[in-house]
Amino acid sequence: MKPLRILSLLLLPAAARAAEILVEAESFASHGGWTLDTQFIEIMGSPYLLAHGLGRPVADAAAKVRIPEAGQWRVFVRTKDWVSPWQAPGAPGKFSLLINGKVLPETFGTSGGWHWQPGGTVELPAGDAAIALHDLTGFDGRCDAIYLTNDANAVPPATLSDRRRLLGLPEQTPESEEYDLVVCGGGYSGMGAAIAAARQGLKVALLQNRPVLGGNGSSEIQVWAQGGTMRGLYPHLGEIIEEFADHAANSPGEVDEYGDARKEAAIRAESGIALFLNHHVIAAVQGDASLSGHRMIRSVTALDTRSGREVRFRGKLFADCTGHGSVGALAGASFTMLEKGHLGMSNMWSWQPSATPSPWPDTPWALQLEPGDFPPTRKAEKTASLFHKGEWFWESGFDRHPLNDLELTRDWNLRAVYGAFGTLRRTANPDAHLSWVAAIGGTRESRLLQGDVVLTDRDIVEKRPFPDGCVPTTWDLDLHYPKEQYAKKFPDNPFISRAQFGKGVDRENGYPIPYRCLYSKDVDNLFMAGRCISVTHEALGTVRVMRTCGMMGEVVGKAAWVAVTRGTTPRGVYQSHLDELKELWRQPGGARRASLREPLAVPPGWKPPVVAKRAAGGLDPKSLPGVVVDDSQAACSGPWTEASGLPGFVGKGYRYAPQGSDATARFVATLPTGGTWEVRMKWAPHANRATNARVTVSGRDVRINQRKAADRPDGFQSIGSVTVKAGESVSVTLTAEGGDGFVHADAIWLVPVP
Repeated sequence: MKPLRILSLLLLPAAARAAEILVEAESFASHGGWTLDTQFIEIMGSPYLLAHGLGRPVADAAAKVRIPEAGQWRVFVRTKDWVSPWQAPGAPGKFSLLINGKVLPETFGTSGGWHWQPGGTVELPAGDAAIALHDLTGFDGRCDAIYLTNDANAVPPATLSDRRRLLGLPEQTPESEEYDLVVCGGGYSGMGAAIAAARQGLKVALLQNRPVLGGNGSSEIQVWAQGGTMRGLYPHLGEIIEEFADHAANSPGEVDEYGDARKEAAIRAESGIALFLNHHVIAAVQGDASLSGHRMIRSVTALDTRSGREVRFRGKLFADCTGHGSVGALAGASFTMLEKGHLGMSNMWSWQPSATPSPWPDTPWALQLEPGDFPPTRKAEKTASLFHKGEWFWESGFDRHPLNDLELTRDWNLRAVYGAFGTLRRTANPDAHLSWVAAIGGTRESRLLQGDVVLTDRDIVEKRPFPDGCVPTTWDLDLHYPKEQYAKKFPDNPFISRAQFGKGVDRENGYPIPYRCLYSKDVDNLFMAGRCISVTHEALGTVRVMRTCGMMGEVVGKAAWVAVTRGTTPRGVYQSHLDELKELWRQPGGARRASLREPLAVPPGWKPPVVAKRAAGGLDPKSLPGVVVDDSQAACSGPWTEASGLPGFVGKGYRYAPQGSDATARFVATLPTGGTWEVRMKWAPHANRATNARVTVSGRDVRINQRKAADRPDGFQSIGSVTVKAGESVSVTLTAEGGDGFVHADAIWLVPVP
């Protein structure tokens, strides 16, 4: 059994002896159905247990503590009423505390923000006492710690140093051995950095503050991995990422689609990586300044989120892959951060019909919503289970502080989800069963650490060449804003977003991100990879997706080998060894060294991952008989976005327009012969497309369901016929107005009817 974070202190030697006991909830021997929440350690000082039961009480968390002497013990619990910031009616996170099977009369989680809530007194014998947290609602009750004392005047610890004293943590934090590279953060970027570095023969520590790897791409958050790999200037970049990347058909989807076990197995297969799950970086210890006079990191201090013990991880080099730029900030690195108008946090969710409906309690503390206050959920595709999903656009916090208000943003999202589900049950689907809600938020933007190059959206669109361009970014300039349609009821913090895609990204080959965006300009041994790299807010819209972030990690891991073997800094690699680094980018992802100084070699039998790449072009219009008009030839007006992510398109891509917009696409075909011609339309089916897209064919309206595949195996759908004279033109107009989803414009094809 792991050590429990408790300590009894005998304070008075006289007959009236007093003692204090502090129990950190996360160190309970059994968490039961409670989950460990580590997202907000910087905000409230500690991890805590969360009763995330989706409206159904979770199993008890349990522990045993040593009571030093019999008598009356006062009890306090550090908790909060999580809807109190909005003065919402009711207290959803209620729970009880049991000691030796007896329920204390006080109900916890009923008032205020984080505080020590008194629990009364209890008579306890000396010896082991059983403590249990008993959830009463299933609606995200939370417990940080429990404090017991037999001193009538003692008060619970007010500071973290007091808590450290009560927990008996050592005065001097123990240090690890020295690693060549300490990678902080176990998402795609951290995994890419750790594996790439280990295959170069480096000794690597990988610290991750969650029990699973993958970050936003884990089963806890369920954002599917996007971004093109294995293309552009260095097509071997991305081969490491494709060894563990998910191929989820849905976001959110099934837990197994995200491959948590596969990701962990990929890390543990590398003998050069020491993996430390549940370790959260809380400090950076500075070493001696570099020759340039810049800061250097000697070690980072990580908190074991289960035991409370701390370890300093020493390293020659460090990689900030935390997403929040946490290591850089702790080390004094320069960064920018938008406090308003930034990308928000999503908490996605899903529900499914149930043959045996369960009751859904009243939720007066949730956002009070009507059907028109949020978009309908969509059915999942390509899955054996029937479920409906609340997708990426369940997002809020755009004008809230991107760090200090994260817990409030997550909790606001939960209020929105629970309110929407209650409305759905009440008005449309009384048999609905809430099957999954992300308790861990999918954050998109916070700190952007500053490197020697700060990449802008203009650099990307104008294809500005950099000598150190490497990682291909293929995602559109994708920025999110509150969706006006759903922002009226809660204008201070809307919870539904829309994506605004900027044009100009080379989605086929990618724009090569400069290496100089991947290290700090003023902390000389600090790399960074992921969504905290050196870019502007606008450029973040394209670099932030997970496969792209993972390739940044690959570049960092290889650059770390050059820095270690050449005795230089990340900047020194660029200044003096760029050609050597480029040569590493040209090597297969499976290549590895037997030791630090051995040559690279591809192991026998290794094969590069097979990835379905986006084709340089789709179906050639000239290969079809008759007359074809591609979207590139159509007269388009309104907010169309060019894309090529869905396969099977005609020409070089297709366009799509947002629901209810004024976008129109007018295809005009001039027919060489008279007679009757069949009119066919092409689209790629997708769950977010309109079921009622309006098409006008020579004055006649047709409605098409673009969520379903066309009838013909070639992806075209007949939408009627026209009779014309030779040389006459036929007009086909696709309109987004009135559609209940995105409208997809690809091509029309007219063939003569025999």
